Amino acid sequence: MNLLRKLLFPFAVLYGFITSIRNFLFDKGVLKSTSFDVPVIAVGNLSVGGTGKTPQIEYLIRLLSNEFKIATLSRGYKRKSQGFVLADENANAEILGDEPFQFYQKFPNIQVAVDANRTNGIQQLLSQKEKPEIILLDDAYQHRKVKAGFYILLSSFDDLYADDFMLPTGNLRESRNGANRASIVVVTKCPKDLAAEKQEKIRRKLKLNNTQQLFFTFIDYDDVVYGKDKKVAIQEIKTESKLLLAGIAKPKPFFDYLKNETDECLTFPDHHHFSDADLETIKSKANDRKIITTEKDYVRLKDSNLVSELYYLPIKSTFINHQKNFDESILKYVKKSLKP
Repeated sequence: MNLLRKLLFPFAVLYGFITSIRNFLFDKGVLKSTSFDVPVIAVGNLSVGGTGKTPQIEYLIRLLSNEFKIATLSRGYKRKSQGFVLADENANAEILGDEPFQFYQKFPNIQVAVDANRTNGIQQLLSQKEKPEIILLDDAYQHRKVKAGFYILLSSFDDLYADDFMLPTGNLRESRNGANRASIVVVTKCPKDLAAEKQEKIRRKLKLNNTQQLFFTFIDYDDVVYGKDKKVAIQEIKTESKLLLAGIAKPKPFFDYLKNETDECLTFPDHHHFSDADLETIKSKANDRKIITTEKDYVRLKDSNLVSELYYLPIKSTFINHQKNFDESILKYVKKSLKP
């Protein structure tokens, strides 16, 4: 923790007090939360920064979409559109935001919508002729105006909420007590070989109640990088000299997985909109080498003048153990909540 963050400690205490009062008023019904007659699953975190929400949402889509009609609803962070937007053939990353556009491209059999007002977004989805049976709320853990039926709280292995503090001293959006709303807590971005003893140590640190379940996942990488109408094996790409490009919250694992001593790594802010000057800088630094980026960045770059050299590396969330228990918990909630 740097000196400035320590000096801002009084503001962190004040922010924590304000968010705690807000949560208390929602818990007591003084502030209104709207419930819906369809299963609503909210995925989010207590902290700012990347905890792996996108691969977790994609995991749920894969689990549920073959049996049920699914819709995802996101805020659409840094999009250039306003209000409720339901993705169609005219959609792009500027209209939807990068993660929702990624969902739309990867899963054509689901509905993808964005709205900063999640209550209105759900109402709009349910007014559609083909209305969804299940709604997945992306990054909506603090959006208390909607009362989801099931909450999945994510926390990164190397940045557990139990070790953190309120903004601006730490990275928490609300008190650690907010974890009590979670049906399931998932510790993400773990080492693949995380030992049972370490898992138990984390369980004790998080102090979950008896009704909450805890799971551990790691980021699993594809064995191929993909470009426009082409692909290259990871083992081949790792040996080449290339430019690694990321505009995500925590790019280090992505860089570490791919880079060799001849590579150059180029970092941009999370959800960055690439300007013409950015594109020229990237092209210059690549110097005719392949450019490997994240799937989230690729959706914003695929129509640029970089496309001939551009590839992306897909990721997915994989459970270290007890995946079947996770799946069963989700399916049990969904089937119980669906109206006959």
